[in-house]
Amino acid sequence: VVDGGERGVVFDRFKGVVDKVYGEGMHFIIPFIQTPNIFEVRSRYQLIHSRTGTRDLQTVDLALRILYRPVEEKLPDILNNLGIDYDKRIIPSIGQEVLKSSVAQYNAEQLLTQREKVSLEIKDDLAKRARDFDIVLDDVSITHLKFSPEFAAAIEQKQVAQQMAERSKFIVMQREEEKKASILRAEGESEGARLIAEAINKHGKGLVALRKIEAAQHIAETLSASPNVTFVSGNTLNMLQIPAHR
Repeated sequence: VVDGGERGVVFDRFKGVVDKVYGEGMHFIIPFIQTPNIFEVRSRYQLIHSRTGTRDLQTVDLALRILYRPVEEKLPDILNNLGIDYDKRIIPSIGQEVLKSSVAQYNAEQLLTQREKVSLEIKDDLAKRARDFDIVLDDVSITHLKFSPEFAAAIEQKQVAQQMAERSKFIVMQREEEKKASILRAEGESEGARLIAEAINKHGKGLVALRKIEAAQHIAETLSASPNVTFVSGNTLNMLQIPAHR
């Protein structure tokens, strides 16, 4: 009986591997002469761990998750050439091979910043190697990526240094903007003083008197709004009578 998600291949003691794939359901075999071999054709996964070196000679620990399945019509060839445990023989071997060759093309920092690109490249290379053994890869992804403690500390120090550099750059830019604002403010005040001087030269002291009147008016409006201020008329003499002492 072949269950769902499985396929059967028969080994005949006289003919060898029968070139036929048996689908789901019940099939008849000759006892003692024919032996059924059941293959799982649904996607399964394997985790491959590898410790390898990068292009800049940094040691990295990697874990690769591989989803795979056999090519159904090639199951007789797989049984004949690789055996029923083909996945345990082939997947770890080609996985290690591709991992080491792919990682060696990148430096450590690129593995961190271009992780998706590296994963796609490993998947493409691994899929090509797997096709040579009639295996289909449905997905390949890096699930673990770890560097040595010394390199991790160096990366952290580099990030801190970059943040400090960006902060210093921001402070310099801020001071430059403040300097420009001070220059513009000083130029504006100088231009205002020049215009006032030209107006005084042209109109005499009348402009100064006008400015005094405007300032006095502004002060009066401000004081009038205060409840604690009382205005006394300049034409009226208010006297407080104080009783004389005898």
